[in-house]
Amino acid sequence: MSNKKSSNVQAYFTVGIIVVLYVVSLLIYTQVLGNPANFENNDPVKGHPLNTFGIVHKGGFIVPILMAINLIVIAFTIERMITLMKAKGSGNVSNFVRNIRSLVENNQMDEALAACDRQKGSIGNVVRAGLEKYKMVANDTELDKEQKMAAIQKDLEESTSLELPMLSKNLVILSTCASIATLVGLIGTVVGMIKAFSALASSGAPDANALATGISEALINTALGITGSCIAIIVYNIFTSQIDRITYGIDEANFSILQTFAAKKH
Repeated sequence: MSNKKSSNVQAYFTVGIIVVLYVVSLLIYTQVLGNPANFENNDPVKGHPLNTFGIVHKGGFIVPILMAINLIVIAFTIERMITLMKAKGSGNVSNFVRNIRSLVENNQMDEALAACDRQKGSIGNVVRAGLEKYKMVANDTELDKEQKMAAIQKDLEESTSLELPMLSKNLVILSTCASIATLVGLIGTVVGMIKAFSALASSGAPDANALATGISEALINTALGITGSCIAIIVYNIFTSQIDRITYGIDEANFSILQTFAAKKH
């Protein structure tokens, strides 16, 4: 029940962050990009943009949505970077696994547990859980060797199952942003082109200002959408590869502990 409540709190917190970032984007769009000083005659509606802020503002109502997507990508990229840096822990994973195996083979369990504490990462947490179970069942005369190995493996798997969701948490947000950023930008592009062609098809002399505004809206939304999608795809792939390396390290450590125990006479 507590895990479910914690999950709900995290979900509400994530939604809250997304809403706040959209509000921030809307304020930037209206107050910064839409500042009258960025347009001729101080007119954000009909005035020609005088700088980059004014040009981006001409992208229309899709711009704050795309800005929010880009801010979401940046925010959750930072959050994942911090989380994965903590999960990796300190030191080289391969050296850590070799050190743990050597200590266990020499029955230096307290030293092995201390090494896990120094590692301070997901691998250290998983290995520590396995070593604590190892230490508990090693001298248990009521269990045979197979039962002891099963008990150690169960604790390793349970500890691993608790660590892995934390590693992949919020990656779905980045993958979603990677997918929809271009599509949202395409919507803005289509809307802008509709306005541009409407200006060309207007009765009498074509409205040059409306034509320019429509084309500007189309191109700006395309640029923002592609930018957000590219960043999200790149960081998603980087984080996925980092998680794979951490997962491989955990599996290697688990296998090493079980093999070491199997090689001993109990």
